[in-house]
Amino acid sequence: MHAIIVSAQGGPEVLEYVERPDPAPGDGEVVVDVAASGVNFIDIYHRSGAYPLPVPTPIGSEGAGVVSAVGPGVDGLTVGDTVAWAGVLGSYAEKAVVPADRLVPVPDGVSAELAAAAMLQGMTAHYLTHSTYQVKEGDQVLVHAGAGGMGQLLIQVAKLRGAKVYSTVSTPEKEKLARAAGADEVLGYDEFADALRGRIHVVYDGVGKTTFDGGLEALRPRGLMALYGAASGPVPPFDPQVLNRAGSLFLTRPTLVHYVAEREELLWRAADLFGWISSGQLRISVSERYPLAEARRAHEDLAARRTTGKLLLIP
Repeated sequence: MHAIIVSAQGGPEVLEYVERPDPAPGDGEVVVDVAASGVNFIDIYHRSGAYPLPVPTPIGSEGAGVVSAVGPGVDGLTVGDTVAWAGVLGSYAEKAVVPADRLVPVPDGVSAELAAAAMLQGMTAHYLTHSTYQVKEGDQVLVHAGAGGMGQLLIQVAKLRGAKVYSTVSTPEKEKLARAAGADEVLGYDEFADALRGRIHVVYDGVGKTTFDGGLEALRPRGLMALYGAASGPVPPFDPQVLNRAGSLFLTRPTLVHYVAEREELLWRAADLFGWISSGQLRISVSERYPLAEARRAHEDLAARRTTGKLLLIP
């Protein structure tokens, strides 16, 4: 089989398309013939060393496909089942070995490609709106980068929860995408802080360095900043007294793995996600599909913010 590995942490050039022996499942594991792998900013962090990994290492943390082998001790899964996962390294591959307890069934009517595009960002949108901050009817929510794959999902799920959603974008073309996702008002990055000062219940910020200070200014007293990513770079250290002076604000740096640690929670989030997709309440926008061998180009495009929806690698 073919797979992508990180030979040394660095730029996109360290991604190597290699041939490896077909894997066999161990205890509690399943081998999946991968239909599609999702490309996410966490993959860039793994590749670059922002999230250090021992190298050489496989890469990719999200995918979907068809079970082709089942290891000892696995119940409830059989060869031919369509499954999806997120948070498992080695997903940029033609075949992936996945712990059975990290897999979720993909329902009829949802393709494997669509499931791969939805898992990581969809469950992230779920935990951010249902657990990190429980969005309520009438809440005012700010979603940064509303034209991206993550932003579009966050807008849609926040609207399902009854919020009024504001979003930021960088171009008129991206404004159209954010509005199509359901944003009530779309603002530029240079104006949102003044326009929203003191009004917002929760800020969902996957941009980081360039939007962080303005997001704090937009929050009302006791509002919450959910800093779930750093597309523009990490936020510099700051004095926690800033949160006090701005109105006893809350700041959290959440990540998906801690919100799906228990299998029951994983299944809950995935079931909601696929239910919304099946009913047409949630639209997944796939921006680009790349051959697996072109993982470098996918990383370059994502890092440069040249894309607007989900990116997939197709083996």
